[in-house]
Amino acid sequence: MSKFNLEGKVSVITGAASGIGRAIAMVFAKQGSRVHLLDTNLAGLNELVESLSSDGHEAKSHRVDVTDQNQVISIFDDIESESPINILVNNAGIGFVGKLEHTTEVDFDRLYQVNVKGVYNGMYACVPHMKQNGGGVILNMASVVASVGIPERFGYTMTKGAVVMMTYSVALDYIKDGIRCNCISPARVHTSLIDDYLAKNYPGREKEVFEQLAKTQPIGRMAKPEEVAHLALYLCSDEAAFITGSDFPIDGGFIHLIP
Repeated sequence: MSKFNLEGKVSVITGAASGIGRAIAMVFAKQGSRVHLLDTNLAGLNELVESLSSDGHEAKSHRVDVTDQNQVISIFDDIESESPINILVNNAGIGFVGKLEHTTEVDFDRLYQVNVKGVYNGMYACVPHMKQNGGGVILNMASVVASVGIPERFGYTMTKGAVVMMTYSVALDYIKDGIRCNCISPARVHTSLIDDYLAKNYPGREKEVFEQLAKTQPIGRMAKPEEVAHLALYLCSDEAAFITGSDFPIDGGFIHLIP
């Protein structure tokens, strides 16, 4: 059997319609997992499911708002009724640029609802099933901003710090139930969110500003979504069975190599 094989495992991935979540879904499916893809963007999910299915992989889409606990619980119950859930990847999240004084209460609440409560809702809905099934793996998406300060990310930093600490808490509380819980902390990753941000805020200067952002990573570029997905694959595979309660930067040296 090949390394990092997910054959026979059922994975639930939030925020799977684009970016890092889409890359994780593709990698997991190709490694044999039956993937359940959650997002508010049903059209994007259905396109991905069609692509994966045409290649012989098992995938199913679920339109869900991760901020709605009842909705999340209902979806997880439906998935579990088909087959036990082995892996949860809490990837859904939103970004925000702004200092404290530029972060309105509406901005703050929205960031909390998606990035913090959304992760909580996923684990709240999944952990009881994993306990009943004898264990499982939870992987949460954090960020380098949980470890180092960067300008104008007040609200976003708050949410990702919470994700890391929730990860540690769940890992400790459920270690005897056979549940492993870790998180990944990427630096900048080149997704459509980056391109949209540049087009909106720097029209005509997209290439110039992109290069500036890329060079903030000591390695000299942004990460590719597939690179984050490969780390996620390792942490959710049996090869990582001894790893729990850890935060894994994937940052091109951002945290430790910048003077």
